[in-house]
Amino acid sequence: MLGRATVTVDLGKITENARTIAAAIGPREIIGVAKVTCGSPEVARAMLAGGVSGLADSRLENIARMRHAGVPGPFWLLRSPTPPLADETVLLADVSLESEIVTLEALDAAAGRHGRRHGIVAMVDLGDLREGMMPADLPAFLERAITLPHIDIVGIGASLTCYGAIVPSQENMGELATLADAAQRQVGRDLLVSGGMSSSIELAAAGRMPSQVNNLRIGESMLLGVSTVTREPILGLHTDAITLAVPVIEVARKPSLPRGEITQDAFGGTPSFVDRGDRLRAVCAIGRQDVPPEGLTPVDPGVEILGASSDHLILDVDGMPEPPGVGDPIRFLPNYSATLRLFTSRYVENDYTE
Repeated sequence: MLGRATVTVDLGKITENARTIAAAIGPREIIGVAKVTCGSPEVARAMLAGGVSGLADSRLENIARMRHAGVPGPFWLLRSPTPPLADETVLLADVSLESEIVTLEALDAAAGRHGRRHGIVAMVDLGDLREGMMPADLPAFLERAITLPHIDIVGIGASLTCYGAIVPSQENMGELATLADAAQRQVGRDLLVSGGMSSSIELAAAGRMPSQVNNLRIGESMLLGVSTVTREPILGLHTDAITLAVPVIEVARKPSLPRGEITQDAFGGTPSFVDRGDRLRAVCAIGRQDVPPEGLTPVDPGVEILGASSDHLILDVDGMPEPPGVGDPIRFLPNYSATLRLFTSRYVENDYTE
């Protein structure tokens, strides 16, 4: 019997996915992004075993978690810190992604105080409208960065798809390559050219990524095995490296229509129902506080997700070959949003297997 909702991570499948992606995208460096797992040291080590060159996260707390667990790194901070976090940043991260001169100056001062150097990737906005300076501002940004005694310009990069849903293409990656060529002439040496995240895999695997783009920051596809453009499986990757098992706490045959006046639910929505007669239902010990039910796909046959409150997941299990009992696990594949919430929830247990 299962006591609590449990996420199971097959570390061997993550390592295999990393190796498959590395083989598909050619001679490009991969930075493994562990942020969806809150910087899980186990996941980080599985990525390193698969050949990634470094590890990245958006939160300093997660980088600290990996460092304290003895994960070797190097570590990239994906979300630019605020200037008050400059000291913590230079102590925990080897490289950070930057687009503001005021933050550069704070990092330089912090690195000087601690007798360190700090690497930065200059981020440009190529249309997705998340982080990054406008391309025309890159030369002035680099000019200032060159003068800072404790800052190393490691490369230039861009983020696509996560906010504006812009697909990496030969055109926008070609623009990044052109910017990189000019930046390298300005800096006087070769730079990393970080051409986005998991959404760039397909362009690189198809041989249409400009050769100047020599670095990708990859997380979701390595962990979940899907394209972040289509959310369909790619490259034969494992799509079940991360699974969720949820214990049943009640099984009963009930009407499919509620009885009484319908108003708003706990989250302000007005639910609608279809009369399907009496159906076998299971209530499970997990809810919206832990996971968005829309992000779960049942693994067990005959399971249909009806909805969730903050602490309860309601399922139609009328089609299951064998009805579940109290304490039985019901299994799901989580998408990115669900995985993010599950690892963030302190009410969900994590189990790591090889």
